[in-house]
Amino acid sequence: MATEPVLAVLEASAAQDRGRARSTGLFDYLELTKPEINFLIAITAATGFWIGSPAAPPHFLWMPFIHTLVGTVFVASGAATLNQLIELPYDAQMRRTARRPLASGRIPPSHALWVGLLLSVLGVVYLAISTNALASLLAGLTLLSYLFLYTPLKRITPLCTLVGAIPGAAPPLIGWAAGRGHLDPAAWLLFAIVFLWQFPHFMSIAWMYREDYWRAGYLVLPVSDFKHRFVAWQCLLPTLVLFVVTIVPALRGQSGILYFAGALIVGGVFVYYSAHFVLKRTVASARQLLLASILYLPVLFALLALDKK
Repeated sequence: MATEPVLAVLEASAAQDRGRARSTGLFDYLELTKPEINFLIAITAATGFWIGSPAAPPHFLWMPFIHTLVGTVFVASGAATLNQLIELPYDAQMRRTARRPLASGRIPPSHALWVGLLLSVLGVVYLAISTNALASLLAGLTLLSYLFLYTPLKRITPLCTLVGAIPGAAPPLIGWAAGRGHLDPAAWLLFAIVFLWQFPHFMSIAWMYREDYWRAGYLVLPVSDFKHRFVAWQCLLPTLVLFVVTIVPALRGQSGILYFAGALIVGGVFVYYSAHFVLKRTVASARQLLLASILYLPVLFALLALDKK
């Protein structure tokens, strides 16, 4: 069912294109891949490779590291493009997404289809050739679960966040698999960190744009008064668990005092903004939590990479 809107817009693309003025420059195609999200994906995949690789500087495997980032970003870019193609009829109804290159008509749906397929296949194959089969398999499964589980569930149940957090937390596993060739408990610890981080991050976005989501038919929040408790549990509980989980690398001897102290500080700040949002439930507090979440993950993973034991 998720493909029905895609087929419809592809059939009507010629008629749509004639009536719209578009500027299909390279920047539009770059925007189609969501580079701001790919930046965070690259950071988490890089940390997974860096922590998981048994080789340390000056013997670090720089070329496989670069290959891993390139392949992962290709897959992520393809997933972002195909996701927007599937959700095209709904993105056009939301103020937040109506100006995207595909929703605004600057890029034809047929072009987006080929770009998304090319990037996705290229990324999976590139990882298989340049790293190993496990990294490629994880990337392929991430792509498929994101497009065909999480994407359609956004219009069915608010629990879509729980499902979407699984492929969203996969990049550290891809990086770890590429660097070490197998997964172990430390890799799943990185997965858990990103998995938990996504709940307060997305709840802030869902609250800020809840009217937009409702208008387009997305059920990312309950429609009843239960939504307040839903947001509170989905936001504060994962943040508190995240605070505990981020200390585990230091307790296991995988990192030193620098990471331990940094995790306590940034984790405490993150918990504060999460609790502040839960208590206030305003657009301003949601925006503050969103900014805190965007800064939190790169800082935490940078500390973990710098203080690797």
